[in-house]
Amino acid sequence: MTNFVWDVSPVIWQMPLGFATFSIRWYSLMFLTAFAVGIYMMYTIFRRENKSSQVFDVLPSYIIIATIIGARLGHILFYNPVLYLTDPLRIFKIWEGGLASHGGYLFVILALVLLARRYPQEVSFFWLADRCAFVGMFCAGFIRIGNFFNSEIYGLTTSVPWAVTFARVDNFPRHPTQLYESMGYFYIGLVFYVIYRWKQANIGEGRMFGAVLICGFLYRMIIEKFKENHVAFEQDMFMNMGQLLSIPYILLGIYLVLGLQKNSSLWRWARG
Repeated sequence: MTNFVWDVSPVIWQMPLGFATFSIRWYSLMFLTAFAVGIYMMYTIFRRENKSSQVFDVLPSYIIIATIIGARLGHILFYNPVLYLTDPLRIFKIWEGGLASHGGYLFVILALVLLARRYPQEVSFFWLADRCAFVGMFCAGFIRIGNFFNSEIYGLTTSVPWAVTFARVDNFPRHPTQLYESMGYFYIGLVFYVIYRWKQANIGEGRMFGAVLICGFLYRMIIEKFKENHVAFEQDMFMNMGQLLSIPYILLGIYLVLGLQKNSSLWRWARG
């Protein structure tokens, strides 16, 4: 059986500029598409619920900055701290790759807390988190398509009919785990968007956020079983780093879905 061979260049267009080369990559395009779709979805939500445009005007900058910084720091701390400690300037070379979605998600949560604290009369943290959660799933779906174009975060070798041979990596057919994740995230985002519209968000503050955390990161844990490990030290681990980092998010999701946060000081503080 002949498997699908993926040999598309990750670069769409490039132009030499003296000592450097300016290039437009598929990953960058998918990253921008993710933010554009996310911003538009949040715009429709703010308008539909008559929320302050003042909050929406600053929301994209909070999300974008938090995502980039958090994802970069997550990659450095969780996957290769020694490399960056020995060469700190590499921390700023984002174009070389190295973003961890778990770190990005954590910093986005912190950014939403800061935004809610800044505008306590306009929005609460859980109002933002409940809506940004399913929007974020759509964004993650686009970013995983970018990983597919980069021929990275690929899966283990397999003989399934839909296996993909990433010609820029090797000649072995592999699970296209980037597409598994992308399709799953799009589906989770769509399901919770339908629930949001159907229930008019009247399911209790924090529960939508918690449910998305459970579904998204539990799905991530499952797909990690089909992935190649990112770094060598994962070979001897019972769970790889992606699975281990998903557990706290799942536990937080369970905590929120059960409504346990309502009796905590954290609930009152996060609400502003």
